[in-house]
Amino acid sequence: MTEPTIPIILVCDALAEEGLAILREAGEVRVRTGLPEPDLLREVVDADAIIVRSATQITATVIEAATRCRVIARAGVGVDNIDVEAATRRGILVVNSPAGNILAAAEHAVALLMAAARCIPQGNASTKAGEWDRKSCSGRQIQGKTLGLIGLGNVGSEVAKRGRALGLEVLAYDPYITAERAAAAGAALASFDEVLQQSDFLSLHAVASSETEKLIGAAQLARLKPGAILINTARGSLIDETALIAALREGTLAAAALDVFAEEPTRNTELLSLPNVIVTPHVGAMTHEAQINVALDAARQVVEVLQGKPARWPVNAPPLPPEALQVVAPFLPLAEALARLARGLLIGPLRRLEMTTPADLSPEYLGYVTATALAAVMAGITDETVNAINAPLLARERHIEVAQARRQDARGYTNLLELRLQGDPETVVAGALLDRDIPRIVGIGDYDLDLPPADTALLIWRKSPSRPGFIGRVGTLLGEAGVNISAIQVSHEAPDEVGLMALTVQSAIPEDALAEINNLDGVTMTRVIAFPERQTELS
Repeated sequence: MTEPTIPIILVCDALAEEGLAILREAGEVRVRTGLPEPDLLREVVDADAIIVRSATQITATVIEAATRCRVIARAGVGVDNIDVEAATRRGILVVNSPAGNILAAAEHAVALLMAAARCIPQGNASTKAGEWDRKSCSGRQIQGKTLGLIGLGNVGSEVAKRGRALGLEVLAYDPYITAERAAAAGAALASFDEVLQQSDFLSLHAVASSETEKLIGAAQLARLKPGAILINTARGSLIDETALIAALREGTLAAAALDVFAEEPTRNTELLSLPNVIVTPHVGAMTHEAQINVALDAARQVVEVLQGKPARWPVNAPPLPPEALQVVAPFLPLAEALARLARGLLIGPLRRLEMTTPADLSPEYLGYVTATALAAVMAGITDETVNAINAPLLARERHIEVAQARRQDARGYTNLLELRLQGDPETVVAGALLDRDIPRIVGIGDYDLDLPPADTALLIWRKSPSRPGFIGRVGTLLGEAGVNISAIQVSHEAPDEVGLMALTVQSAIPEDALAEINNLDGVTMTRVIAFPERQTELS
């Protein structure tokens, strides 16, 4: 009888001893830290599992060499140093540890707020330099002020609780959080502009995405309350550092406390030289307790996966069995496109998602299509990586109901998907697979369309759309802005005499051009939907 093979677990970065102890009970643990890639390629050849922190880069080349690997674990949240796509293609599960350092990150944000409000770093430096300059170290009282939060996910919610305990009024902007969940954290929901204008302290807790890049720029900084203090422990890309420097120099902003930067390690000497800037080297999650927590989370997941159990926090979806590929694969790009469209139309927090698919699609395949759409809807609204595997769990945590159905009635299409989001108001979009499995958007609410989910779509709702000249005026404005139009179509009028015009354009639409279109006669609403260049692929 063949003896069972003892799994080999390769630990590539420093890991707390508590995590290593769990791993040693499950297999042979090899700790190899600080390896250059040539040495790493040799070490991964016979590894069944790999654990990293942020230092080691698990590239596609490394993954290709890891022929026995079944799971890659990141002891922490971000997986920027792991080629997740390459791992998915190889059928390697990638997991992370998003819960272990939530409290550490929240506490660091509050610590930076206090340090900036009371000029603690400046007072420390001045006193150590032999000065006794009490006047320049005069700070600001915390109690009774307003703390604004941009993002109310796991970390933001903990900051809100601590802010309330300090006697702060807490306002939060997060379009994907309900008022009930915000109240549970001690925060009141407000619009983005309201948070900017009313905050004495503004703390950023949004995720990094194309939508949030330079979320805080010159225009936003100008709307801040005079004397406001900005805290960022989320991602450096949220702030336009050039605009931040200008605001700090001009006194528009009293101070900034930053743990993250656009480039890390930061080389922005102009920012670092400002006396009203407090900085730390991305250490928000680095407490002794947090390091133990993420090590334990990563180690436990590795052991569970090696034992054939499901991972707690999967980052990527394992490939579908071969027999499902031919049936399900064509629906996934369409499901993602519908989700991107519906999310762009949604107003207010998401309460319920329902996916309707063809009657002949089996329940397990329907579930995968639904989860794919759910993941695309939720992408960018949580500080955790979302995919078809963990999207249902994240939805349950946010009290988002998920439903699915199959039906015979399909608007005359053989392969129709309909996605319904309950927010404020309800959003319904439909798509179909045409010949050769070509995806099309065929309906938005009561409007019929034939819209390819590619490039960028400009949707314009307008009263009395039959009046001549409107289409030409829109085309002229886009042309003057250097935007090429691929296709234009006008849907039939709805009962309220508001028509929908859909344009497919090949580049981003400048804000000033969009503003001019919004000001055209009869226009009631516009939406710009950017479809991803490449949607879900299975191998």
